[in-house]
Parts: sequence; C-alpha cells; structure tokens
Amino acid sequence: MKQKLKFKKTEIGMIPEDWKIEKLKELCIKITDGSHFSPKTKPEGKLIATVKDMNEYGFNYETCRRISEQDFNQLVRQDCKPKINDVLIAKDGSYLKHVFVTTKDEEIIILSSIAIIRPNVEKITPHFLKYLFSDPITKERVKGNYVSGAVIPRIVLKDFAKIDLPVPSIQEQTSISKILSDLDSKIELNQQMNKTLEAIGQAIFKRWFVDFEFPNEKGKPYQSSGGEMVESEMGKIPKGWKVGKLGEIMENFDSKRVPLSSRERDPIKGEFPYYGAASIMDYINKYIFDGVYLLMGEDGTVIDDDEHPVLQYAWGKFWVNNHAHVLRGKGDFTTEYLFVLLKNMNIKHIVTGAVQPKINQGNLNSIKIIIPNRITLKLFSELISHLFNKYKIDCDEINSLIKTRDSLLPRLMSGKIRVPVEVRA
Repeated sequence: MKQKLKFKKTEIGMIPEDWKIEKLKELCIKITDGSHFSPKTKPEGKLIATVKDMNEYGFNYETCRRISEQDFNQLVRQDCKPKINDVLIAKDGSYLKHVFVTTKDEEIIILSSIAIIRPNVEKITPHFLKYLFSDPITKERVKGNYVSGAVIPRIVLKDFAKIDLPVPSIQEQTSISKILSDLDSKIELNQQMNKTLEAIGQAIFKRWFVDFEFPNEKGKPYQSSGGEMVESEMGKIPKGWKVGKLGEIMENFDSKRVPLSSRERDPIKGEFPYYGAASIMDYINKYIFDGVYLLMGEDGTVIDDDEHPVLQYAWGKFWVNNHAHVLRGKGDFTTEYLFVLLKNMNIKHIVTGAVQPKINQGNLNSIKIIIPNRITLKLFSELISHLFNKYKIDCDEINSLIKTRDSLLPRLMSGKIRVPVEVRA
C-alpha cells in the first residue's frame, strides 16, 4: 500500500513532516557579494563579471570585461573570486534570474551585483541550494518579502541571511539534486551542441561566400584554384555571381503579425510560442505562422554588442508580435541561408531612432549583398540543411527537457514528490 505523505504547517507553508525550516545564514559559511569597486577595463587581462554576464549555467565569457592582473589579484585577496561549490545568485536588477554552482576553479572576479553564497556542505548541498533559489515558489516568497529598490530592484545581503528555506536530509537533498542536475546536464549538452552546429554553419558560409573557396566543378577550392574573379561594386566576386539587394532573396510576412498584451494572453495560455523582438515571451493556444521562418528584431532590441542583428530561427506553429520582422528565404534562397548570411552581418548603418532603435523594411531590403549562382547555392543549401535538421531536433529535445524539469522542480523542492528510497544516493 502506498504510504500517505505527512506534512506540517510552518511559517513558509506546508512542508514534509521530516523536513526542517532553516535560515540561510544557518546553512552557510559565508554570505557575501562581489567587488563594490569596478576596476578600469583593459584590452587584455583577467576576466571580471557582472550580473549581465550570467546565464543559466555559468558566465558568458564573451561579454565579460577584462581588468589588469594587479586589480584582479587585489580583488582575489578581498574574496571576490568564487570558490568551488559557491552558489552564485543574481541579486541586483534581474534578481534570482540566474543561479548556478561554481563547479571549477575559474580565473574570474565578480562585481557586487552577484551574491556569493558559500554553503556548509554538512547541512546543505550546493546544488540543492541552487535549486531552492531556482524554485518559483521560493522566488515569489523572496520577491514579496526581501526585494527592495524602486529603480533597480535588488536583494541586500542582510536580507539574504534572513530567508527561511525548507531543508530535508543531506541524503534526500543529494537525490533530489541528481534528478534535476541530470536534466540540466542534458539541456546544457544540447545547447553546446547547437552552438557548435551554428559555428560550423558560419564557418562553411564564410569559406564559400566570403573567401569564395566553394568547390569548383572538380571539387577544388574555387579562388585558390584559379577560379575567375570579376570586379563589382562590392569588390572582386566569382564570375557568374552578381551584386543585389537583400529584398531580392527574401519574403517579408510582417503584415500577418498581431500583437497581444499580457492581459489578452492570460486567458489563452497554451503550447505555442509567442515571440517578441529577441525571445519567446509567452506560450498561448493559438498560432499565426506554421513553417520555418527567420525572426529579426524590428524595434527595441535590434542589434547585439557586435552590431549584428538579433535573430531567432523559428519553426512549427507560433505567434509573433509586432516587434520582430518575419522573414523567409525566396526562390533558391532558403531561410537557413538567410540566417547564416545575416548572423554576422554588421547592420548598424540601417538602424534608426536615437531613443528606440528601429530597423524598417525599406532599410532592411536595401542592404547590398553578393548573390551566388544557382549551382553553388543549391550545393550549400543541401549541405547546411543537415546541420539545421540536427539543430531543430536538439532544440525540440531541449524544450521537452525544460518542461519536465520545470514541472518537477517545485514538486521536488516542496516535498510533494518524494524520491523513492531505492533511488536515493
């Protein structure tokens, strides 16, 4: 007979009878944050990270600034360098948006927008603590009781110390964390695989359409094998190619977009993505588009730090608001070709608007591009399609894993699902 779970009432709600309520300060060796002094940026040197450089699984090193070794060493002495098993939490601005465990010794300093929580591993495991702060129930409770600041919301360190948390035995913490960590590891692996696929696609595109080393009729690199080049307004290009405009190779479906406010979306929650300029904003039970499209930020978030367009490769059934252009390749030009073409194109010159950056259709269509011959284009499309098919499969699996993890997380962290004894580590 299945044993009935027993719960007890506490100041933070119902928890399993055999769990405890502990304040964070009682579970940790140290609660601190990064440097309150921001050293000068150097072209080369050691890494320094702020809350903006965090993602779900660590730091984005490409966006981190660099500082001198002297400043770095000074901040190491001030304990601003995370140690293995530290839990790092976004505490300023996008508070609790990202939480992760330091799993290796990294040469990086962090600024004060990130909290450093050093757990007492005899009382709480680093990964269980991470998942507690990733739990939407904990986030909501923290938001209601400990967040301050009207302009930049934040959680101050003294309030971190006061936060009450539900704590099972170390054995159960380990088992719960393993279930969630296994899911996260697979998600992260797929994400890394897709970054590799994107990099491969970009490398092939550059070799074929920038360096003009696409295979000739004998399978040899065109330009270095003596392929004939002709002058054009964009420099020398292979014979038979021409200069055109972006509008010639793509279709625009902006007229089909329909913006929905959050109030309009609330009663129609569902499975279909609702895209904004830079990301999926919601999921609803209706869709406008069905197929493979390229979404490009139209206003607001339109270019990244390298002045490349903000792009989203979308497929299946979905909805788009009016902040992203909806594009598709035309004729012999696939949407995948369009994606890799635009991915590393500097488009700052077509962005208008000082306060609200915008890319209008006219400026987008007028971008000059090199148009290859049909044979080369067809060969490239056949090659690149295999990469994007794998990319889509990985993304679909990532979304499935995320749904599973996000469904399990609040149930495991509240004790509503208990890990069977035989599964416990």
